[in-house]
Amino acid sequence: MTEKIRLAKYLAHAGLCSRKQASRLIDQGVVTVNNRAANHIDHIDDNDLIVVNGNRVQGKARHVYFAYHKPVGIDCKLNHTDPSSLIHHLPNTTRVYPIGRLDKDSRGLLILTNDGEFCNQLIHPDFHQPKRYIVKVDKPLDDNFCQKMANGVPVDKQITLPCIVEKITENQFTITLKQGLNRQIRKMAHYCGYRVIDLYREQISELNLTTLNLAENSYLKISKSDILKN
Repeated sequence: MTEKIRLAKYLAHAGLCSRKQASRLIDQGVVTVNNRAANHIDHIDDNDLIVVNGNRVQGKARHVYFAYHKPVGIDCKLNHTDPSSLIHHLPNTTRVYPIGRLDKDSRGLLILTNDGEFCNQLIHPDFHQPKRYIVKVDKPLDDNFCQKMANGVPVDKQITLPCIVEKITENQFTITLKQGLNRQIRKMAHYCGYRVIDLYREQISELNLTTLNLAENSYLKISKSDILKN
């Protein structure tokens, strides 16, 4: 890489993290550029000395992609000191991180990668990549539940974007979202008077966990085209 680019983008290209996470690292003061504290406006290339948490960043990494079937009880925060952290279940061949998160009580599909630009493409609402969930709640759904959820409800001082909600059993439904607020589905259901007792992410964009036939707490190497078909 010879063209100078913004530091956060460089760190994403290097496979360290997403751009958003890179910005957090810069804010935390753990990034240096040529032996000085980094700034968000820094533009750098492979000739510059970039260090994060004491480790030199070696330029653009070869991008890899994995599907992972997360069970309940694993925390998506990458914390070495937490025995329940996802970091203890990642592939050990290449440093990767999850695209988006599932909370500790949820299960299903995660995508693991070191491609920070692709991460941004999947999670940023401007790109409208759908995520499909199968959700079970604590009591039978009333007649207005699906329509109410689909139209949008208040969550964290904003109205959720319109989404697709379909009833599949007396107390189970599918929901397809194109945004990812913190614990969004649980909060949406709570607003409507229900408690989520099981939340399973089945699909991200074109990648479907059911068709992968992947056991819980297992991962499978995939290609970028498996996730985005076009």
